[in-house]
Amino acid sequence: MDVMTHPSTAAEITARLDRLPMTRHLWTMVTLISLGGCFEVYDLFFSGYVAPGLFRAQIFTATTVSLFGMSGIASFIGALFAGLFVGTIAFSYFADRFGRRAIFTFSLVWYSIATLILSFQNSADMVNLWRFIGGIGIGVELVTIDTYISELVPKRVRGRAFAYQQGIGFCAVPLIALLAWLLVPTDPLGISGWRWVVVIGSVGALFIWWLRLGLPESPRWLAQQGRFEDAERVMQAIEAKVASETGQALPPPELAPPENPRAGSYWEVFSPAYRGRAIMMIVANFCSTIGFYGFANWVPTLLIAKGIHVTQSLQYTFIMAFAYPLFALFSTTFADRMERKWQVVAASIGMAVCGVIFSMQDAAAALIALGFIQTMMNTWISFSFHNYQAELFPTRMRARAVGFVYSWSRFSTIFTGFFIAFFLKNFGVEGVFGFIAVAMAIVAISIGGFGPRTNHRPLEEISH
Repeated sequence: MDVMTHPSTAAEITARLDRLPMTRHLWTMVTLISLGGCFEVYDLFFSGYVAPGLFRAQIFTATTVSLFGMSGIASFIGALFAGLFVGTIAFSYFADRFGRRAIFTFSLVWYSIATLILSFQNSADMVNLWRFIGGIGIGVELVTIDTYISELVPKRVRGRAFAYQQGIGFCAVPLIALLAWLLVPTDPLGISGWRWVVVIGSVGALFIWWLRLGLPESPRWLAQQGRFEDAERVMQAIEAKVASETGQALPPPELAPPENPRAGSYWEVFSPAYRGRAIMMIVANFCSTIGFYGFANWVPTLLIAKGIHVTQSLQYTFIMAFAYPLFALFSTTFADRMERKWQVVAASIGMAVCGVIFSMQDAAAALIALGFIQTMMNTWISFSFHNYQAELFPTRMRARAVGFVYSWSRFSTIFTGFFIAFFLKNFGVEGVFGFIAVAMAIVAISIGGFGPRTNHRPLEEISH
């Protein structure tokens, strides 16, 4: 193994990472990060699945008297995304300042405590308050996950790593769908079922926090911070384990373009070098979550609006939920073969078309089949989009840049629930999916027309 005897430069660390074979050790690190993401996904998705229980407990209603009324489930969803917006835009730079690993761990603990407190609330106002506070932790966590994985894995397998990470994370969706199906219509031990669903997620997250304590800091981040000896120590440990697993010498590194060693800032996002990418990603982020969460958070309610009983709607969504992890794991077979930007475009078009057809169906079999396909499209855009935006900015500002552009998806989703409720009340399920289709068409045009290629390219080359 070609271990260097002196502290490496940032360019050397990058080159040594990108030449590594993707062995069990690297997949284990991605798995640990993904398990942490599992509970972020759990929290993001339980809004839709516990909604019938919140209706039954008379905490929220399905629609609101006014557009931005706080008595409807839209305010519950909006509170989460308001917290996500604050977390991504105001605190994501912590991962650039204090490191990927430290913020990764801290944000999960934050989420767990806030969500546990939420489960004991009885009024719409207090439920929304703690949903907002928990959302701040999740917002920081989601940005850090994307940044962390993009910096730890070799360039040729970033697509597979993100698809795998989403596959593991999305295992939470059928789990929460099953729990909701079994618990939400009931009151185990005299306690509302929706509270059990929330508590299970918060307690499980603490166990995953413990598992992740063995993760290393990103050597790319350490080198960018000028901590070359620390970066060298982490890099040598990774190389030693990878070499022992392959049983042969590691291939020689090919130096990537050096990255500017200066500290990053929010203002650099608006510099001529990155302004165009930032605007493109703001537009795409703003519109993409209208489609993603417009379906994911509202599918049980949309099924109820089509005349399906609450228990049946939760049963149908439980079946659909299996598409999230299954398609993500299947996508590891092509995630690095198809150019990333075109994956985002294809998934956007698929979401628009499938959603419109779904809205026209009434038969159970057709709803389940089309809902399953729609969920596959949701999964596809999720892992390809998260991967893509993490590749567009340099290490010195990756977390804060991703956090800034990503925050616009959180901002739009604060209001998406209210607009979905408005379209559902006035134009039915067809109106909801017409609204979603327009949003996804904008995503396809912005990424397809203005996005750079990223597949198999070093992060430093893409950022130049």
